[in-house]
Amino acid sequence: MAQQGSRKAGSLVVVGTGLKVAAHTTLEALQELREAEQVFYLVTDPATAAWLHRVNPAAATLEDLYAEGKFRGLIYRQMADRIVAAVRSGRRVCAAFYGHPGVFVNASHLAIRRLRRQGYPARMLPGISAEDCLFADLGVNPGDRGCQSFEATNFLKARRRFDPTSELLLWQVGVLGESRLHAGGIAKRPRLERLTTRLRRYYPASHPVVLYEAASFPACDPLVRRIRLDRLPAQKVVPMMTLYIPPMPQRAPDRSVLRWYEEG
Repeated sequence: MAQQGSRKAGSLVVVGTGLKVAAHTTLEALQELREAEQVFYLVTDPATAAWLHRVNPAAATLEDLYAEGKFRGLIYRQMADRIVAAVRSGRRVCAAFYGHPGVFVNASHLAIRRLRRQGYPARMLPGISAEDCLFADLGVNPGDRGCQSFEATNFLKARRRFDPTSELLLWQVGVLGESRLHAGGIAKRPRLERLTTRLRRYYPASHPVVLYEAASFPACDPLVRRIRLDRLPAQKVVPMMTLYIPPMPQRAPDRSVLRWYEEG
């Protein structure tokens, strides 16, 4: 990273809008949105887009870079290109992404890395993610039994090892193996069957799982679909859904560690 004295005009702050319109945006992120000379955004609903335009009239969407059948990697690079070009022109830029701006948002990381290498100030502010909403909506405490989190395709492709006695979250189940953008798509049944077969090595067919999607509006409820694991392939799984798998029964505790509590 360049030293402070060599930094150039123009800067970037990446923020998250959270999942619910306006309600999830932090005060810190809101200040950056208001004070930016240029705002770029990518959100999932027109209400949030309209709100961003009210917050800052210099807001512009990145959604136009999406196209049916286009490679996702190319889309993310083009988003980063647009953000970087605005910063290099000398503007104070704020890029807003739904949820947490560093979670499954490749464009934000690409833009920050490139700008820092070129000597421009670039940073990210945390936002409320779908994981945060899931913990609250499903009553999951990751500090109780631990929590493992994987992107679903990577989970299968890399043959990830995990502990079935801990919580398991699989993200982007609705786009298993999809490298291109397909509007309104749902997960292909053979791919869900492949995922179910992998999970069946560790969980019984009747093991309860949850297909979850966070609510987008304060007055709405989240989608919580509770099913048996063996019925997963028959479900209509859309891109925004997350698969939550509760843990199996715990192993016998290590008694030598339990004695620590008695020692105080």
